[in-house]
Amino acid sequence: MTRMHGETVTVTYRVDTGERDGGNNPVWREETERVDDVLVKPGADSNASDSTRPEGVTVALTCAFPRAWPYRPLRGAIVTVRGHDYQVVGDPLPADGGLTPTRWNLLAELTDTRG
Repeated sequence: MTRMHGETVTVTYRVDTGERDGGNNPVWREETERVDDVLVKPGADSNASDSTRPEGVTVALTCAFPRAWPYRPLRGAIVTVRGHDYQVVGDPLPADGGLTPTRWNLLAELTDTRG
C-alpha cells in the first residue's frame, strides 16, 4: 500500500503591528511559518490575454494543508513552494465536521503571474 506524503512549504503572513505611519496607514510586519506534509497539485496554466504582456503567464497550484496544522487564516498570505512564491486566492477555510477520511482538510488555491 502506497501512502501519500506531502512536502514542506513556507507561509508568509502580513501582520498588523497596531502602529500607524505618518499617513495613518497600518504598519505591517512579516511572519513566516513552515508547514510540513502539504500536498501540492499543479493547476491550470494559462497565457496572459493582455496585449501589453505577450509573454505573460498565470500559474496556479492547489495545496492541501494537513489537519494536524493549527489553522490560521491565509487571506493575503504568500506560500513558498519549491523556492517560488505564490499568492493565496481568497480566504480558504478548513473542512469541519462530518466524515473526513484523509489527513488533509484545507484546500488553498495559489496563483502567480509572470512576464
